[in-house]
Amino acid sequence: MSFTLHGIPISGGVAIGRAYLITRAALDVIYYLVEPNCIEAEVTRFIAAQQSVYNELVMLHSELPADTPGEIDAFLNVQILILVDEMLVEAVIELIRVRGYNAEWALTEQLERLSKHFDNINDEYLRTRKTDLEQIIERILQALVASTTDDIMTNSVQHNADKMIVVAHDIAPSDILKFKAQKFLGFVTDLGGCTSHTAIVARSLGIPATVGVQQASSLIQQNDMIIVDGDRGVVIVDPTPLVLEEYTCRQSEQWFAQHKLQRLKFLPARTICGTKINLLANIEMPDDACAALDAGAVGIGLFRTEFLFMNPIGELPQEEQQFNSYRRVVQTMNGWPVTIRTIDIGADKLIDSTNGLEIASHSALGLRAIRWSLSKPQIFLAQLRPILRASAFGPVRILIPMLAHALEIDQTLNLIAQAKRQLDDAGLAFDPNVRIGAMIEIPAAVIALPLFLKRLDFLSIGTNDLIQYTLAIDRTDNTVTHLYDPLHPGVLQLISMILRETKQAGVPVSVCGEMAGDPALTRLFLGMGLTEFSMHPSQLLLVKKEVLRARLKSLRKPVEDVLASYEPQEIRAALDRLLKV
Repeated sequence: MSFTLHGIPISGGVAIGRAYLITRAALDVIYYLVEPNCIEAEVTRFIAAQQSVYNELVMLHSELPADTPGEIDAFLNVQILILVDEMLVEAVIELIRVRGYNAEWALTEQLERLSKHFDNINDEYLRTRKTDLEQIIERILQALVASTTDDIMTNSVQHNADKMIVVAHDIAPSDILKFKAQKFLGFVTDLGGCTSHTAIVARSLGIPATVGVQQASSLIQQNDMIIVDGDRGVVIVDPTPLVLEEYTCRQSEQWFAQHKLQRLKFLPARTICGTKINLLANIEMPDDACAALDAGAVGIGLFRTEFLFMNPIGELPQEEQQFNSYRRVVQTMNGWPVTIRTIDIGADKLIDSTNGLEIASHSALGLRAIRWSLSKPQIFLAQLRPILRASAFGPVRILIPMLAHALEIDQTLNLIAQAKRQLDDAGLAFDPNVRIGAMIEIPAAVIALPLFLKRLDFLSIGTNDLIQYTLAIDRTDNTVTHLYDPLHPGVLQLISMILRETKQAGVPVSVCGEMAGDPALTRLFLGMGLTEFSMHPSQLLLVKKEVLRARLKSLRKPVEDVLASYEPQEIRAALDRLLKV
């Protein structure tokens, strides 16, 4: 039966494919479809893992001392019985053979099914047996992971990912990185807002995506045919032939429009009146630099380094690892400037750690970004040194997130000076004149802007957090995402104030938040005086198209009208007039 779900559009375009439903447990292991000629080998792999766990439990049981409490004996007996039960073994084998799931996927799928049965049992004792089931499946998964080779995973994913649309309750930014190399068609989650970091990373994949689609992961079944309309935030499940035909036509039209945009790639970004506009790219990982160049970016305006710290083994990257990553980006950009932001963790960007370090809290107002770095000076220095070393290979700028106080700026500059001395003592090369800048994303920083203009070389407006803190809205909280408004008069006035004061002081400024990549806001920013934008590579040509059509003089009056308006309807109307100039 066909039905439609509605959510928040975060990445435009149309995706048509099969649902690749990922449970929370599924994020811990690798899932893929198995080639038909490898099905029986996958069944054998599952049986071998199941038998391995069985032998281990039987051996434990046989070696129990005579005085072992009866509860331990009963516990092992129950787990052995679950392990050989056909509701587990035969069902998993059927999922492998009929649906082509790999063993890990089939196991977690069957766990979901059986868990629902346990949850519906009235007897408390029987309901607690669910824990035994989970423990057994965890043991089998561990055995399977130990037997899996990277080649099997890579080949299977690459063969099938281009047919799938990821559907999940929620996925952390670090988990989305796992999908970067797998080229899924689209992306749908129950939770999320348009500027949550999960949405930002998903958008960087350059595929249609919709978040905040409540109950999507419950209502959509594995392998369902679905359409994701990333422009409207609509997900259509089991579409009728007529709807499918309509969206297939839209796909073709969008592909043609995107193909036409490619003609702009090598044109200089100048307004009709000849003003040069710098269009830079935001990246999360070193490999993204190639996409930035391919889109025609004239530099990296924001390298979100925290994603280097998000790894499955929970270890912080060593200095040499960081240096190689930063150097690779600088060398790939081949002379274009690279702005590297120091680690910005906290809120919805957390890192796992196996070394006992205290990691930033979930609070958007807590120990995050530069606050966390200053509380861990040795870790901060271990990031600053490789960034500085990378500056020996090309133009590098260091960007500091979430600064608000003069003391924070001074402490940061002192640590950068200390890192330089350490490199000098070690005889390692770096650019001694590397420029240092601040993210302006807290209203207090805007009001106290002279503190920043006096101490720093450049500024970058992080509109995502600036909106969040100005409107007192946690952008990861689904219950208030409808209040997140980039066109709120308070937000527009703060941005206008920053651009006006930086121009008077002669300090370079850019916008690197999501507003920079919205072509509907390009003329507004140009009319405010912005000459440097940084965005995801996939948005760059759309913004360039607006730049090439703009005449700055004609934008001044309509922009003044936008800034003079306070009622939402008036602001929208003034913005509509601006788009028609």
